[in-house]
Amino acid sequence: MSQEGKSFRPYVAPEHNVAEFTMKSVVFGALFGILFGSSTVYLALKAGLTVTASIPIAVIAITLGRKFLKTTILENNIIQTTGSAGESIASGVAFTLPAFLFLSVGANGESIGADYFSYLTILILAAFGGMLGTLMMIPLRRSLIVKEHGTLPYPEGTACASVLQAGEKGGDFARTAFMGMGVAMLYAILQKVVHFIAETPAFITAQANKYWPSAATRAEITPEYLGVGYIIGPRISGVLVAGSVLAWWAITPLLSTIVSPDTIALQLVKLGYLADLNASGGPGAWDPQAHTFGSYADAIYRAYIRQIGAGAVAAGGFITLMKTIPTIISSFRESMGSLKEKNAGGTVLRTEQDLSFKVVLIGSVILVLVVALLPSNIIPGDSIFQKLFIGVLIVIFGFFFVTVSSRIVGLVGNSNNPISGMTIATLMGTCLIFTSVGWSGKFYEPLALVVGGMICIAAANAGATSQDLKTGYIIGATPKYQQLALFIGAIVSSIAIGLVIKILDTPTPEMVAQGLEHAIGSDKYPAPQATLMATLAKGILSFNLDWQFVIVGVFIAVTLELCGIKALAFAIGLYLPLSTTLPIFAGGALKGFIDWNAERKGQKKEDDELGKGSLFATGLIAGGALTGVIVAILSVYYQEVLDAINVEHGMVSGLGEGGYMILGTLLFIGMMVILYRLATKKESL
Repeated sequence: MSQEGKSFRPYVAPEHNVAEFTMKSVVFGALFGILFGSSTVYLALKAGLTVTASIPIAVIAITLGRKFLKTTILENNIIQTTGSAGESIASGVAFTLPAFLFLSVGANGESIGADYFSYLTILILAAFGGMLGTLMMIPLRRSLIVKEHGTLPYPEGTACASVLQAGEKGGDFARTAFMGMGVAMLYAILQKVVHFIAETPAFITAQANKYWPSAATRAEITPEYLGVGYIIGPRISGVLVAGSVLAWWAITPLLSTIVSPDTIALQLVKLGYLADLNASGGPGAWDPQAHTFGSYADAIYRAYIRQIGAGAVAAGGFITLMKTIPTIISSFRESMGSLKEKNAGGTVLRTEQDLSFKVVLIGSVILVLVVALLPSNIIPGDSIFQKLFIGVLIVIFGFFFVTVSSRIVGLVGNSNNPISGMTIATLMGTCLIFTSVGWSGKFYEPLALVVGGMICIAAANAGATSQDLKTGYIIGATPKYQQLALFIGAIVSSIAIGLVIKILDTPTPEMVAQGLEHAIGSDKYPAPQATLMATLAKGILSFNLDWQFVIVGVFIAVTLELCGIKALAFAIGLYLPLSTTLPIFAGGALKGFIDWNAERKGQKKEDDELGKGSLFATGLIAGGALTGVIVAILSVYYQEVLDAINVEHGMVSGLGEGGYMILGTLLFIGMMVILYRLATKKESL
C-alpha cells in the first residue's frame, strides 16, 4: 500500500493554479457526453456491448484543445471527465430500463411496465443513478484513489493520464481516431441512407433441405461491429459468435425438422407476436392458408431461441455473481476499513479538495425524498411508504455496489467491471425483500426494476468516475472540480440519452405492419441485457416464465462453465442474432491475426489502448454508431426523403440480389483491409 501518495508528485503541482473548471471545458465535455452517450445507447441496444469512451474523449480533447480552444491539461481533463459520464450512464440505462417493456403482460395486452418507459422516467432514473454513483465516490476518493495509489492501478485512468501528458509534449493521437470516424460515417451513409451497400448479406438454406434445413447465415456488416470486435479481441468475440452458431446453425435446423409449423405459430401467439393462427405475418411471415413460414429461422428464433438465450444469460450472470462474491465482500470490507481512517488536520492542498461530505448526506436524503414524492405515473408505487422504502434500498445498495465497483475497476479496468452481476444481485435481493414482506405478483415488477436500474447506472458511473479521479490524481487536478463536472455530465447526458432511447424505440412502418409497437425488443434492437433483467423480475416475483425453455438455457450455461468457458459471453451470443455476432467476430479475428503475426515475426504487439488499430477501431465505433442514431432520428421525421434517395432497388435490379450482397461484403472486407494496414504500420504515433 502506498503511503497516501506522499512520495507521489503529480504532473501539475498542487501549488500551481492552472485554468481548469472553465465554461469551455464543461460545455465541450458535455457535448462529448451527449455524442458518446448516444452512440453507447445505440450499441448497447443492438449488441448488448459497450466500450469505454474516456480514452477516445481524451485523445480528441487534446487535438481540439491544442488547435482551437487553447486549453490547459487540466481543462482537457475536465472535458474527458464530463464526457465520460455520458457513456457510463448510457450503458447503465440501455442495460436495464428497456426491461420495462418486457415485464409481465397486463390486462391491456402490454407489458405492465410499458407506461414507465417514458422520457421523464428514463431522464429521472438516469440522472439520479448517475449522480448517486458520483455522490458515493466523494468519501471514497481518498481511501481508494490516494491511499491505494500503488495497489489499485485503475488502468483506463492511468492510460488517460498518459494521453493527456503526452498531448502536452506534442504528438497527434487523434488523427487516426478521426480517420476511423470519417471512414465509418462515409460507409454508414452509403449503407444506411443511400443503401448502396447491403446492410445484411444473407444465405439461408431451404426448409426442404434434407441436410441442413432453415440454417440462416447473416451478417450486419457495419463499421461499429467491426470496431467492437477489434477492441474486445479474438477470445471474447469468438465465444460470443459461438453462442449464435449453436442457435442458428444447430438448434434452429433441428427444431425446424421436429416441430410442426402450427406448434411454432401457437408459441408465437402465446408470446404475443401473432394475434391468432388465422392472422398472417409476425416473425417469420406466417401464412395461415398454407400453414408455413416465409422464414422458419426467424420464427424459431422468436418462439424458442430468445427464451433459451434469456435463460442462459440469466444463469451466466448468476454464475458470474457467485464467482465475484468473494471479491465483492473483500472489496467492501477493505474500502470501509480505509474510509474509517481519519484525515489529519492541516491546510488542505488544491489536489486534495473534495466536495464536502455534507453534499453526500444531503444529496442522498434529497434522492430518497424525490423518489417518494414523485407521482406514481413516473415512479411506480401505490403509497409514499412504498416509494420511501424503494429510495432507502437504492441508497443502501448504491453505497455498497459503488464501493465494490470502484475497487474492482481499480484492479481490472472498466471493461471488465461485472456490472450485470451487481445488477442481478441487486434485483434478486430487492425481489427477495419484496416477497419477504408480501409484495409478490406482477404489480411489483416495475418497482424492483427501478431499484435495479438505478444501481446499475450508479455502479457503471462509479467505475468511470473512479478512472476519472485516478487520471486527475496523476496529473494534479482539483477533485471537487472533477466531481462537479461529473454531476453536470450526468444531468446533461441524461437529457439526451432519454431522447435518443425514445427515438430508437419508434417502430418502423414494417414493424407496425407486424404488430410491433416498440422497436426495442425487436430484431433491430434486441436489448439482451434488459431482457435478462425482466426475466429475473418475472421469474422471482410472478413466476411468469416458460421455464422449460429457460431451463435449457440455464444448463447450456452450466455446461460451458464446467468446460472452463465463461458462460456469460456465450449466452449473450446465444440470445443475439448471428447477424450481430458474426461481424463482431470478424473484427476480433482480424485483431487476433495481427497479434499472432506480430508474435510470429518477433515484433512488439500494438498497444491495446493507444495503438493505431485500436484508435481507428474506436473511430469506427463512434462514427458508425452516431450515424446510426442520426439515421434513426431522420427515419422518424423524414422517412419520405430517405425513401427518395434509396438506391437499393436499382442496385438489386442491376446486380441481382446476390451481386448486391457480394458487393457489400467486398466493401466490408475493404474496410477490414484499411484497419489491417493502419494497425500494422511501423511508424509510431
